[in-house]
Amino acid sequence: MSTTVSIFGTFKEQEVNLFCLKNANGVEVKITNYGATITSIITPDKSGKLEDIVCGFNNFESYFLEEYKTNAPYFGSTVGRYCAQIKDSKFNLNGLTYQLATNCGNNNLHGGVEGFDKKIWDAKIVDNNNEASVEMSLVSANLEEGFPGNVIIKVVFTLTNANELCIEYNAVPDEDTPLAITNHTYFNLSGFNKSIENHEATILANKKLAMDETGSALDKIVHLDNEVDDLRSPKKIKEIHKKMNDGFAHYYIFNKSDFQLKKVAKFLCEESGRSLEISTTEPGVLFYTGTYTSDKLERENGQKFGKYSGFCFETQRYPNGPNIKNSPKSITKKGEEYKSATVYKFKY
Repeated sequence: MSTTVSIFGTFKEQEVNLFCLKNANGVEVKITNYGATITSIITPDKSGKLEDIVCGFNNFESYFLEEYKTNAPYFGSTVGRYCAQIKDSKFNLNGLTYQLATNCGNNNLHGGVEGFDKKIWDAKIVDNNNEASVEMSLVSANLEEGFPGNVIIKVVFTLTNANELCIEYNAVPDEDTPLAITNHTYFNLSGFNKSIENHEATILANKKLAMDETGSALDKIVHLDNEVDDLRSPKKIKEIHKKMNDGFAHYYIFNKSDFQLKKVAKFLCEESGRSLEISTTEPGVLFYTGTYTSDKLERENGQKFGKYSGFCFETQRYPNGPNIKNSPKSITKKGEEYKSATVYKFKY
């Protein structure tokens, strides 16, 4: 196991670093402290060939290309304070109405104009026995992007020799505030040799939240029995896309409610032999298949991104949770510890 650090670039006269976590099996994860962003995950396929299986860039400057900024796909970023959309960019809490920054039509998306994904995080290598680990921390100020309270946030990325990437989130606010933090990595288990439509998907959820025409979640639960987007048994993504006549942007509610770490999903690419198993403490996931990712985006080595090139599995609290009655743990109380963990297990 090893963890190394190098200079990745400069942002607002501050040095940006790139951390590389490697295990004994050839798995390599690169993370920059700009946005606590995963830039690369390299794994072998069934024949031992090493390929990058996530959307991202090798050069820091590529994250500021006009096409990337305009399309705003959030490749690999840590997003918050509150991920996904908050309807009309406002919510009521403790008798007060909070108006948030508007950056997705009339809605607030992924924390606002300058969310966690656009911050430089403090970062340090963690000395873990037989694991490669880096810790990143950030202070979000009171009323930043409109959210109440100062919040201290910590995210720890750990790679193990069991080929597991564990992301652990911890935050403590000094006022009651909405918190929902996730990672926005796009995966393609073929190594971008084919689209993710050939992947087989399994998500252990029997319910989802209804969405309105803006893409914001409603206070309405839809049961998935006999529905085409019920993924409790493995299905090819392409087949479901055809039946829906659209890509996925679904918030699935898992068959669990205890905030304990449990396996919730599996994805398989038969051609490469790679699979990805995901466990989380979170109550649900925003599953997105990259319908709007720009076809002009690509890694510097020629790996092509674009529509259906990668899927996101954004484990999180309910989207629009502050406006949904009885949404589980969407508000973190003053002095309370926000805790969350998601584990990605790579097989080949």
